[in-house]
Order: sequence, then C-alpha cells, then structure tokens
Amino acid sequence: MKKVASKVPFKGTEEQALELQKVIDENKHDASNLMVVMQKAQDIYGYLPYEVQNAIAEGMDVPFEKVYGVATFYAQFALSPKGKYNISVCLGTACYVKGSGKIYETLQEKLGIGEGECTEDGKFSLMAARCVGACGLAPVMMVNEDVYGRITEKDVDGILAKYTD
Repeated sequence: MKKVASKVPFKGTEEQALELQKVIDENKHDASNLMVVMQKAQDIYGYLPYEVQNAIAEGMDVPFEKVYGVATFYAQFALSPKGKYNISVCLGTACYVKGSGKIYETLQEKLGIGEGECTEDGKFSLMAARCVGACGLAPVMMVNEDVYGRITEKDVDGILAKYTD
C-alpha cells in the first residue's frame, strides 16, 4: 500500500511514542480493540499520521490496510493535523445555494490544500461542514470560533489576512 502523507512533516515526540506503545501493549492481546487504540493514538497525537498508523498495525499485529481502512472510514479520525486556524465552510443547502461551494473552492486554491488537510506551515486547515446552524447568514465560513456570514469568494483574501501573524 502506498504511503499516505500529510503535507505537514510528522513531528512525534519520544513521550508520545512511549504513551502510544503503552496503549498498544495494553490492547494487543485483542484485535477487536483496534478502534480503541486508534482513538487513544489520535488523542495522543491529535491525528493519525502514517507513522502512527504503521506503529499501531505492527503493534496490534493487524495489516496496515486494516488500520488505514478504519481511519478513512470513520469521520472521527483525521489523517492530517489541524492548523492553528481551522477553517470550516458550511456546504449545507442554504449556504451552498448562496455560493459557499465557490468560497470553498477559492480557499482550496489559495491555501493549496484539500478537505481535511493542513497547510505546510501548520497555519490553516480546511473542512467542509454540513450545517453550522446559521442559515440566516448564508453563506457562512468559520475560522476557529469566528463566524463570517453573507460572504463571497471575494471576501476570502481579507478574512485570511486577519490570521496572518
């Protein structure tokens, strides 16, 4: 299986590796605990990079493909880290009808990332939301807890500029 890599280099620490190994050791006797181990690994690292998935596969004595399959099937798992600024664009019906799809595409182009990915500098991550409950402000985009409503793709540069350190 080909290596699925994040654009952000893996920077795990020795402490994280030891913590993961402890979790694996406590659960390796029962392959049905795979998802529990993966959840705890994500708690430790914040996401499940290739290196962590591989360690889980080897430690639990299951094929890497199984770990990767679980990681990509369940929405709770992330293969890329979250950026300092997590951008979420509502693609629910009200927002989509009012142009959120174009806003989302503009963000992908400007940031050079896709769904669930993080920029190489670790600054921005991008997610599509199904509904943020602010239909009266459609289309809506969020950056962490900041809500931007009634925006167009022309507003994207100005919004991103607010988060440039």
